Amino acid sequence: MLKTIKEWLEHPLTRGMALDDPRTTARRLEVIRSKHFLSNIYAEWYRAISSYFAPEAGVLEIGSGAGFLKEFLPGLITSEIFEVPGVDRMIDAQSIDFDDASLDGIAMTDVFHHLPDCGRFFTEATRVIRPGGRIVMIEPWNTGWGRLIYQNLHHEPFQPHVADWKFPAGGPLSAANGALPWIVLERDRVEFTRRFPGLSIERIAPLMPISYLISGGVSMRSLVPGWSYQIVRTLERISGEHRTGMFALIVIRRK
Repeated sequence: MLKTIKEWLEHPLTRGMALDDPRTTARRLEVIRSKHFLSNIYAEWYRAISSYFAPEAGVLEIGSGAGFLKEFLPGLITSEIFEVPGVDRMIDAQSIDFDDASLDGIAMTDVFHHLPDCGRFFTEATRVIRPGGRIVMIEPWNTGWGRLIYQNLHHEPFQPHVADWKFPAGGPLSAANGALPWIVLERDRVEFTRRFPGLSIERIAPLMPISYLISGGVSMRSLVPGWSYQIVRTLERISGEHRTGMFALIVIRRK
């Protein structure tokens, strides 16, 4: 019975596709566009990210394949770790092929927690971002509610108690630790500051305890109609999403 329900909930556009197949990333953009509620989530995230940059700023987006941030930042340089239609460049976040101090910033959505060696990313980001520029990202976050959902209802590992920031390299999407942003930037903030003195954590704002869950994300059917988006978001905000958010807007400034 449970297997039948799960199969019914799986989105038909991505059913049976391997996570690390580039075609899955391209197909996920179709899913996001086709689901009005989910598309609104991404649009809200992108408005938040783009608010930290001038429209024509030289910003590199890492992991662009399934998104549409460029509609909010016309000067955006899109990238992906593998070849995907419509993306400007192939770039590994742990070895960024840009000159020193050549970027105004880096943007990411649900990418950081897939980096097996995030320390290499921060070293590279410090090198390529001009002083005053920013790293702005949306990532999973370790609140009590978020941890409950990620550890029981999500396919990716979520391990907030591991000692190391690194995890074994694997597929670009299947290898992950969803708790990594919280580990590095909250639990180990003192260590982060020591290791990367050129970077300053400017803002961490937990958000959306329910929205993404009931949207079905990029792999499941939506559980709510698109017209209910603003109602759900209003309820989340007045209920105190900073205490229960499943995601966080994270802003890090290059000193």
